[in-house]
This record gives sequence, C-alpha cells and structure tokens, in this order.
Amino acid sequence: MKLKNIILIAVISFFSLSSYAQSDIVDIILHSENHTTFTATIKAANLVSTLKEKGPYTIFAPTNEAFDKLEQGKLQFLLQPENKAILSTTLTYHIIPAYLTANNIVDQIKIGDGTFKMTTVAGNILTASIKDGNVILTDSSGNIATITATDLKGSNGIVHVVDGVMIPDN
Repeated sequence: MKLKNIILIAVISFFSLSSYAQSDIVDIILHSENHTTFTATIKAANLVSTLKEKGPYTIFAPTNEAFDKLEQGKLQFLLQPENKAILSTTLTYHIIPAYLTANNIVDQIKIGDGTFKMTTVAGNILTASIKDGNVILTDSSGNIATITATDLKGSNGIVHVVDGVMIPDN
C-alpha cells in the first residue's frame, strides 16, 4: 500500500510540475496578484494572443505599484480606446524579442563596460546597468526601473519583475 501511495504522489507531482513548466509568459503574468494592472493593459492593447506565440520573449513586467507611480491620469489616458496604439507601444517597450536570463543580462552589462542596450519589440532602446548591486533599466526618456524578481520561466520566454514603467519618447 505504501508503494502505491508513493507512486500516486510521484505521478501527481510529475503532472503538476509539467503543467507549470508549460505555462507561457502570459499565464505567469495573469496569475500574479502583483500584476493585475499590467494584465489589464495587456488585455486592453489586445496583446495576449501575440504574447502567447512561440517567442522567445523577455518581459520586464511592471508591478501594480509601478503603475501607481505614473503621473496622475497617465494610466487612464493610456487605457482610453483612442490611445490603444500608444498603449501598445508603451507595453512593447517592456518586451525584448529574445530569451534573456538575469545572468545573461549581467554578463552583457559586464561585457558592455557597464551597460547593455536592448532593442525592444517597440523598436526603442532599453539600457540595463548595475547600480548599488541592482540591475536597473533606463528608457530613452531617462525613466529608471529596478529589476526586483528574475527568471520566471515560461514555455515561450522569461519574465523579470520591475518597479517602474518604461515610457517611450515617441
């Protein structure tokens, strides 16, 4: 009887881990309590199906608190239907069309003499550097976000959590 229970637990664990490993980057974000605003913006910009594609993608996902730091009225402006293109550009500024782990980013910063420039899906440059032992991202407008959690791996990419929203200058 004990062997049967052990086998049953092993099978349940295998399928639980397998289904977790099959989660894509959108599922990771959709199931995060700290990313409900990011989820709402992705849905409003109709990016869910795009981000469920094969990838690979690296997403720097702003937390709810990151969106709260935006100037008053900015989020409401972005969520208006007539501003969908601006919202889409803003969100794709957080997405790199490559698979970059935290170690990859740090290695590239070291190779790049202190910075690593990444071209986003929006076509803008996002610069990674290290400040006070933390990896920070700087957008073209000078806005800064710190990476606070790393390497949330999905079937089509990887998610890193950031504490700021990147805003394209165009």
